[in-house]
Order: sequence, then C-alpha cells, then structure tokens
Amino acid sequence: MPRPRKKRLVQHPPIHSAFKPCGVKPRHLTELQLSLDEYEAIRLADFAGMDHESSAREMQISRSTFTRLLDQAHSKLASFLIEGKLLVIGGGSVHFSGNCFVCQDCGHIFYGQLEQEIKSCPMCDSKELQDGADLHGHGQCCLRWQNRDVE
Repeated sequence: MPRPRKKRLVQHPPIHSAFKPCGVKPRHLTELQLSLDEYEAIRLADFAGMDHESSAREMQISRSTFTRLLDQAHSKLASFLIEGKLLVIGGGSVHFSGNCFVCQDCGHIFYGQLEQEIKSCPMCDSKELQDGADLHGHGQCCLRWQNRDVE
C-alpha cells in the first residue's frame, strides 16, 4: 500500500479557478486539471522567480518533489496553450497558509489570514465576498480553520 501523500503548503488559493480560449463554449473543450500544488509551483518558480530549493522549502516538500511538480505543471500549461483546452485549477493534497477574497460588488481582490473570517470589503464595505479557501474546499482538513475568529 502506498504511503499517504504529504500535504503541500500553498500560500493562498488562486483568484481564478478556470481559463479557456476566447469564443469557444466550455462544453466543447477538453478539460485539463492543474492541481493547487502545481499552481503553487508555477507561482513560486515562474511568477515570483524563486529557485527550486527556496520554493520547495516554502511548500514544505523536497526539492526533487518540487521539480517534478513544476515539470508536470509546465507540461499541462503547454497543452492548454497549444491545444486550446479548458484549464481548471483545483484539487491536490494541500493546506493554505493564507486566504484570498474577491468583492463581488466592486471587484477588489485582497488577502487575509486563514484564521480570520473577513465579513466585508475594505474598499466598499460590501458583504458580498467570494472566499477563496471555502471555494477550494478548505475547512475539512484543519482545526485551525474550524476554530477561526469571526470579525
């Protein structure tokens, strides 16, 4: 029986969870799944410009595991760009260290601590918020999330 997969640390959930070519309906596209840990590998190495050793430490995994994740993510992104597939970000064995919110009224994107539940937008005071951690299924895995403070 294989060893259980270790949870990889992801700084915060992605703001957007799906991408598709313009002008094509999603039902006509083949879906391609990019896991949250593959997303984080791309974010750290390609967007933040971190080296593999530092990125692996950030995700609390080995450097060789990080390199494999990044290679898998690059392969999937190439397939998305060249073959025009529907890219969906989600899944994987992860734990978020922070949270991301999107105001549904003004579109403001902001970040917060995982332990606190933000109730309103700091820009327009709207209560219509999209909670990134909830959107990606966070909550079943950790007592820290279940015992958070409500502001």
